[in-house]
Amino acid sequence: MSDYTIPAGATIGHVHLKVSSLQRSVAFYRDVLGFELQMMYGDQAAFLSAGGYHHHVGLNTWESAGAEPAPRRAPGLYHVAFLYPERRDLAAAVRRVLEKGVALTGASDHGVSEAIYLDDPDGNGIELYRDRPRAEWPRNPDGSLTMFTRRLDLDELLALA
Repeated sequence: MSDYTIPAGATIGHVHLKVSSLQRSVAFYRDVLGFELQMMYGDQAAFLSAGGYHHHVGLNTWESAGAEPAPRRAPGLYHVAFLYPERRDLAAAVRRVLEKGVALTGASDHGVSEAIYLDDPDGNGIELYRDRPRAEWPRNPDGSLTMFTRRLDLDELLALA
């Protein structure tokens, strides 16, 4: 057993997804979710980000051009989660998704966070969420963290947008 633990400051830098249509996926991540296109790698890959970073989302068709989505019950990515800095930012993002006609697959209050779920055009799960301040995270009597899944009041959230 190793005594190594990943440093507390480590973060997930980006996700790179196999997609069936690069143009369709770029349009979704750019025009629906609002990521900025940073670079096209020919006609087979694209890199998008928030705030000018080199990329938060990589998309490619190297092995997947024209392919059907992976079966729901197959191993693989469950969802990628995009963290918004403020509740108002999350509300604006969700309003944009809905205005673009994208269906939500869920909306949950997890105690530590508020999360909205949807799928990209290839069926990859997406979570749009915001964390509550750590001081508000629900704790058990022994101080350990407790999380749950409760219905999120979507109308209340959207009222902030």
